[in-house]
Amino acid sequence: MAWQPEESGLRQILLLLKESQSPDTATQRAVQQKLEELNRYPDFNNYLIFVLTKLKTEDDPTRSLSGLILKNNVRAHFEKFPPEVTNFIKQECLSSIGDPSPLIRATIGILITTIVAKGELRNWSELLPHLCQCLDSEDYSVCEGAFGALQKICEDNAETLDSDAVNRPLNILIPKFLQFFRHQSPKIRSHAIACVNQFIISRTQALMVHIDTFIQNLFFLAKDDDTEVRKNVCRALVMLVEVRMDRLMPHINQIIEYMMERTQDVDDSVALESCEFWLSLAEQPVCRDVLNPYVDRLLPILVKGMKYSEIDIILLKGDVEEDEMIPDKESDIKPRFHKTRTHSQKRQEDGTDEDGEGSDEGYDDDDSLSDWNLRKCSAAALDVLANVFHEDVLPVLLPILKATLFHSDWEIKESGILVLGAIAEGCMNGMVPHLPELVPYLIGCLSDRKALVRSITCWTLSRYAHWVVGQPHDLYLKPLMTELLKRVLDGNKRVQEAACSAFATLEEEACTELVPYLGFILETLVFAFSKYQHKNLLILYDAIGTLADSVGHHLNKPEYVNLLMPPLIQKWNMLKDEDKDLFPLLECLSSVATALQSGFLPYCEPVYRRCVCLVEQTLNQNYANLSQPDQYDPPDKDFMIVALDLLSGLAEGLEQHIEGLVGNSSILKLLYQCMQDPMPEVRQSSFALLGDLTKACFQHVRPCIPDFMPILAANLNPEFISVCNNATWAIGEISIKMGQDMQPSVQMVLPPLVDIINRANTPKTLLENTAITIGRLGLVCPQDVAPHLHQFIRQWCTSLRNIRDNEEKDSAFRGVCLMIGVNPAGVVQDFIFFCDAIASWMHPKPDLKEMFYKILHGFKTQVGEENWAKFSDQFPQPLRERLALNYGV
Repeated sequence: MAWQPEESGLRQILLLLKESQSPDTATQRAVQQKLEELNRYPDFNNYLIFVLTKLKTEDDPTRSLSGLILKNNVRAHFEKFPPEVTNFIKQECLSSIGDPSPLIRATIGILITTIVAKGELRNWSELLPHLCQCLDSEDYSVCEGAFGALQKICEDNAETLDSDAVNRPLNILIPKFLQFFRHQSPKIRSHAIACVNQFIISRTQALMVHIDTFIQNLFFLAKDDDTEVRKNVCRALVMLVEVRMDRLMPHINQIIEYMMERTQDVDDSVALESCEFWLSLAEQPVCRDVLNPYVDRLLPILVKGMKYSEIDIILLKGDVEEDEMIPDKESDIKPRFHKTRTHSQKRQEDGTDEDGEGSDEGYDDDDSLSDWNLRKCSAAALDVLANVFHEDVLPVLLPILKATLFHSDWEIKESGILVLGAIAEGCMNGMVPHLPELVPYLIGCLSDRKALVRSITCWTLSRYAHWVVGQPHDLYLKPLMTELLKRVLDGNKRVQEAACSAFATLEEEACTELVPYLGFILETLVFAFSKYQHKNLLILYDAIGTLADSVGHHLNKPEYVNLLMPPLIQKWNMLKDEDKDLFPLLECLSSVATALQSGFLPYCEPVYRRCVCLVEQTLNQNYANLSQPDQYDPPDKDFMIVALDLLSGLAEGLEQHIEGLVGNSSILKLLYQCMQDPMPEVRQSSFALLGDLTKACFQHVRPCIPDFMPILAANLNPEFISVCNNATWAIGEISIKMGQDMQPSVQMVLPPLVDIINRANTPKTLLENTAITIGRLGLVCPQDVAPHLHQFIRQWCTSLRNIRDNEEKDSAFRGVCLMIGVNPAGVVQDFIFFCDAIASWMHPKPDLKEMFYKILHGFKTQVGEENWAKFSDQFPQPLRERLALNYGV
């Protein structure tokens, strides 16, 4: 006898379902509580499935809601369901998969995939055979319901379906799906492609054996009338470019023609899927060869896609020119990601750090439309293709730019300015001759009457900032800066935001070139404080922090400090300890403190205390959560990370002046806990602070060294690059201060450091810091490190040849010279590398130069004239000349 509900129970549940559709929050809360109570009754879930599948007298939304509540119960308590309830639910799902209502079928599909996601495929052997059988049903509802469920299972459980534990059902499913690509119903065709599409990126074997049939079927559907079908065909082709370009190559010309047509599809969502094709293709080595014949037709299509659609303009409120007085909705403010401190070296060739990627793919400039759309995708595609074809795209684009940039219709002009920005990186060399004319024109567009034109112009100009900074200032930099700062104070919030971001890019490019204009810049940025709404304030902090990073100690003039600090401190005092707006403000203050150095002293005590307090509160909350998880939520550790980073900024800026504050606080005790936190970002920031405190006031750090060293050694694990990097750097700083007292720790830290320097693919920054720390250990304990010289000297030399002369490089080379003195045999095999590393010094201090001189001449004397001549013949010409000139060898 099958389970039957009791009338009273059923009435109670239906009442609940009705109440839960009420907009009143108090009613909602009461319903939630009631649902929790009902979960204690084992057959509550039977009632829910009964309403979903059997109670045809109720309306569809109520039945569907019953199914969704059941889905949440499955997700939360499935393990606790009695077997008879589980079986009843499964049986009902299978027998009602073909319900006449699309909403009910979809809800049953969601319920099935949720049960499967609970690892239940093994215990539900009849599920897939039953669904496959339903696919062959004459009844459309049964076929569509089964396919809908299968599509959800494929989306959520792709890996499970390809595992031995369940006998690899995909071997049967994929050929089955392929049969339905030609079904008469577009909905079924669309389900079939969507199911197979789940297995492309993972290169699932069951699909790879049918890859050619799959591709043929896609071609067959290429001209389908249904948008969903076309969208799924395009999605498949985009993924196949990445995974099986070899199988597409025989048909590549038809595919390119097809994708150009689809990129102009009347349906925007199909056009967007197709436009992704150009992004994928650009990453393929064959891109240039296969696309070359089509460039002159493809680029105009992309440019056309870059124009705002009417919908975009409505969503962006493109007709609202002034909105600075309207407060932001909290939902508009995206979460920010804090960039944790990493210690890195300046290199000779460029002064940039390889991790500072040329960010701002400004295609998410319209962020209230942060959804990816055709305009952004077209712009991103033009950008990557410009990076493939470089100047070769200009003959096609220049005539288009002439027509669009000076167009009377603002939407067209705006898209032309976006095109200019998109090609900046790929076509810079070809654009240079046109910039003396274009840049002044763009600077003029900064005062266009349309806010959307002004905002995109800010972005495009920032893409050419590098060129602007390289020209005589009066020509472009001064007018650009003047106009951009006016836009920072624009009446439109989107323009304020774009101008602030563009100005931050300009600051990074110009660095100390901005020093003469600092007063004017600061007046503007400080005035913006009183003007900005919530969201743009956060971007303003970033512009101020970047300014401080760019001009450094030049900011430390009383008139600048008095201008800048009061509004920052006022915001600092207004924000509560649990307000996330502290993050960008703390980051900004960290840059400002480092730049102002002693100029920050009047403000440092309250800032220091609050940071220590934030760290302490986070640790206490974390402890409470670990001991009583049901009573205390876990803390947001970002508060602690950002506070540690600001303390680093204070230590770096104030140096020995921070000594009194450290002495009167518990920061080192707290640091001991932070260094052992399971979260890598917390450890990364802790080690940065440890290094900075070691440099600033070692007397307070020293007593803790026996406790700290084992933790540092345990974190020399290159799986966490930044943690490892900062721990390595801190060990180097500690060595310098400890001197020969470092000896007990050498054998603990040296082996992992030697491993790191010899690993393949270690990032440059980590290699350089590792080399410097090994050199410093050798400087203070040469007898202990020198015997290992042969294990690292070659990598050591190649890691450090490209970094600029500085104190860290100086101490590391002194260490290696001392070690060569102790163990000259250790360097013999790799002496040419050492010669090359010596030659990388521009201006070594006289006593260091003397050390180099002795080693070179000692080696030459040792091997004799004739052998030295043979040896130095292997040197590249510039190396031979430099050594002869500077060291007379």
